[in-house]
Amino acid sequence: MESSDQGEGGDPKYHQGNPDNMDEDAKRRARDFRKQLNRTAREVASHSIHHGVKLIVHRPDYDAEHVLEYDKLAMSLMPIIREIARKTLPLLEHEVSLEYAKHQFYGTKFQADNVAYRDFRTFAKKRPPSESPSLVVGLRVDESASMAAFGRLEAAKRAVIAVYEFCQMCDIPVLICGDTADVSRLEQMSLFAYTDFDQAEPMDRYRLMAIRPRSNNRDGLALRLMSERLAATMHKTKILISISDGQPKAMEDYTGGYAMEDMQQTIAEYERKGVTFLAAAIGQDKDVISQIYGSERYLDITELHELPVKLVRIIARYL
Repeated sequence: MESSDQGEGGDPKYHQGNPDNMDEDAKRRARDFRKQLNRTAREVASHSIHHGVKLIVHRPDYDAEHVLEYDKLAMSLMPIIREIARKTLPLLEHEVSLEYAKHQFYGTKFQADNVAYRDFRTFAKKRPPSESPSLVVGLRVDESASMAAFGRLEAAKRAVIAVYEFCQMCDIPVLICGDTADVSRLEQMSLFAYTDFDQAEPMDRYRLMAIRPRSNNRDGLALRLMSERLAATMHKTKILISISDGQPKAMEDYTGGYAMEDMQQTIAEYERKGVTFLAAAIGQDKDVISQIYGSERYLDITELHELPVKLVRIIARYL
């Protein structure tokens, strides 16, 4: 629910509505969207080494405690994020489009092949600068049990808040997911879809606070599922950032060289499809993460408090 009370900088403040009051049509759309996410994810997994893994995609809900936690963590971040966005937005306004709109009555480029149609639409002209940047961002959060240590969970939450709010300010589509593995025998891989560019909602920001340490991690499948979504978009630049504190490990034998090779093959496959990968290492396995992703894709986050601003500035550089 949007309040008439305006926050700092004139932004509207949002407050939790009563989920029980959601109309039946909205509930049906939410169910259908969740089913669609599951169908798509299982189809992608079926064409990989993870074809036998029991997979569930969740669309986490939020409650009043999530709202309070979000407001608390966002308070110190928002002034910095607004400042970076303020410096970035003028650059977006001057993007030059190289695409031509065909079949126009007038323009700067004559299309002789259209003369035969006799509809006088024989010109092409450059499309105006897009109102939205030609960039889409994916942010993957490792929700393994080890994320509970040394303040890593809070650092990850602050990072997703920063990335989410920056993308909202700059009108950048953003996909934020968490993942874990081996919750049960019937759920060997879990993907948590916190924000999705195909069904963006203002209250998604509060879903982000459901990120938490859970169990093991099957990184290769998480990267594959998110990369497939990004690769299918029409945006020119597609970035997938992974926040992780350790190397992949899941039952039965998804670990060591086998898991590492799967991740490297996934990265190579989707880089050919236009996805750019970056890995933010925030744990003890930094050397292994660097080896998996390669030094050119590796971000060593020694100081956890620097993670949110670093990620936002990296995204801004791709605009």
